[in-house]
Amino acid sequence: MKAIHIVAIALTMTVAGCMPSAYSQASTVGEAFSPIVLPALPDELDFAGERVPLEYFDVREALQRELLVSGYLHSRTFLTLLAMDRYFDVIVPILRRNGIPEDFKYLCMAESGLNPEAVSPAGAAGLWQFMPGTAREYGLAVGSQVDERYHIEKSTEAACHYLKKAYEALGSWTLAAAAYNAGENGVVRRAGIQHTDSYYDLFLPQETMRYVFRILSLKMIAADPETYGYRFRKSDMYRPLDDYTEVAVGGRQIEWAEVARRYGTNYKMLRMLNPWIRAYEYDNPGNVTLLVKIPGKDFRTR
Repeated sequence: MKAIHIVAIALTMTVAGCMPSAYSQASTVGEAFSPIVLPALPDELDFAGERVPLEYFDVREALQRELLVSGYLHSRTFLTLLAMDRYFDVIVPILRRNGIPEDFKYLCMAESGLNPEAVSPAGAAGLWQFMPGTAREYGLAVGSQVDERYHIEKSTEAACHYLKKAYEALGSWTLAAAAYNAGENGVVRRAGIQHTDSYYDLFLPQETMRYVFRILSLKMIAADPETYGYRFRKSDMYRPLDDYTEVAVGGRQIEWAEVARRYGTNYKMLRMLNPWIRAYEYDNPGNVTLLVKIPGKDFRTR
C-alpha cells in the first residue's frame, strides 16, 4: 500500500507539471499589445486618371485587404519606399516620354519592390519582372551572360511598349495594368465573354483581381508614408545612382573585371551600375558594342 501511495503522489505531480499554470494563463491579462490599425479608405481615388468606384463594397474590401497586406509587410514595403528616389528618377521620365501615365511607377513597385535584382519563382526578372519569352518579344536580350531584363532603362522602355499595346487593345489603363499580370489576350477574352470593359466589373484570376488593388495600396502608402506608420527622413532615402559616364565596350570576348580596372573602378561597382551584366565575361560573337555605365570618382561617397 505504501508503494502504491508513493506512485499515486508521483503521478499527481507529473500530471500537475504538464498542466499550464494559473499564472501563465493569467499573466497576459491587462498587458498592452501593439495596436493593429485598420487603414481608412479615401473618399476618392483614381488609377492613371480612371476613377476607382469606392461605392462598391467589393472594391472597398479588396482595397482594404491590399492596404493591410502592403501596410503590414513592414520590411519589404519600407525598403521599397526607401528606393523610390533612386529608381523613380530613372523610370518616370521614360514613362512620360512614352505617353504612359505616371501611376505605372507603382506597378513597378508592386512587381519587384523596386529591386532591380528581383527574380520570381516563375523566372520573371528585373524591376518590371519580365518572363524570358515576353522580354525577347519586346526586344530585350536574355542570356546567362547578358540579360537586359535587369537593364533599368531598356526594361522600362519594353514595359512602356507592352502597356501602350495593351491600352490600345483594351481602351483602359486599369485594364492595361491587369493585362500586365494576366496577359493581354487573357483579359481581352474574359472581357468579351463577360461583356464589360471595366476592371472593377470583371471576374478574373484571383491574382489579377488583387493586382490593381495592390498597386493602388502602394500608391496610397507612397503618397503619405507616415500616415501608414512609415517614418523616415528624406535623407534616409537611397540616393539616385547618377554619378557615372557611359562608355562603349566591344570585342569578341569581354572580361568585365578588366573593363572595370581599365576605367579605375571594380567589378562590384560595375555590376551595381549595370545589373544586366550577369557573369564575369561576355562571349560576344556578333562583336556588339555595349554601352556601359562607369562610376564617377565620388560615386560611393557623395
